[in-house]
Amino acid sequence: MVGPLAVSACDMPLLATSSDLERTWTSALVILPAGELAAPITTRIGSPRIERWRNSRQHRVKVPAVIYMHGCTGFGDTRLLETLARAGFAVIAPDSMARRYRPLQCDPKTRTGGQHLFVYDFRQAEISYALERIWSLDWVDRDGLFLFGVSEGAVATALYRGDEFRARVIAQWTCNGAAAVRGIAAPPGTPILAIVHARDPWYDPKRTAGQRGHCGQFLAADPESRSIVIESGEAHNVFADPRQVDTVLAFIQRNRGD
Repeated sequence: MVGPLAVSACDMPLLATSSDLERTWTSALVILPAGELAAPITTRIGSPRIERWRNSRQHRVKVPAVIYMHGCTGFGDTRLLETLARAGFAVIAPDSMARRYRPLQCDPKTRTGGQHLFVYDFRQAEISYALERIWSLDWVDRDGLFLFGVSEGAVATALYRGDEFRARVIAQWTCNGAAAVRGIAAPPGTPILAIVHARDPWYDPKRTAGQRGHCGQFLAADPESRSIVIESGEAHNVFADPRQVDTVLAFIQRNRGD
């Protein structure tokens, strides 16, 4: 299911003179925690709503943040991200589709990918650029950063080499395939949670070679890391099962470190 993004026109930044990489940041989706009884605030990174939210917080305590990397066709259902915000995390999601030149790496009709391999490089750059810009946000706890990706975004999450994140979530990806996408490049000791359907149709051998499997074979012997393979069903979206939402939230909270 794809949920609508409740972002008003006044939240959208001006992009006319932006570089392609900058556009992924200035169009980034932001979901902010608003307290136990209030709904999360969904907006864009340049919106004045963020400053109003910042000024309204009584104690000005910095919040941990999750950088979220969407899948190959852009943002879908945001309810999982809202769950993270309700738990006290700010979610910042660069919008890769905001690039002027952004061909699809996948074909949703045939459930196949790998058509424009340079898109994987795009996604790596988007993580690095988001981190650079996050350093200027005085409301983000730099020691409480997490990286979370689904599908194409999970490939970027798995292969990003930096050590800025306390933990990572790799969802709807197997960590298998060609050398350009295979494996996990996170620094040793980084807690990782990977979740995938055993019979995900995107990784069916009839559609793509060598991508059936799961990320567990690439995880070091870290007690905080875990690979979950869902044996039932033949689906791509692992978060249709609310239990997996709870699993992700518990994993991130456990690695928050406070």
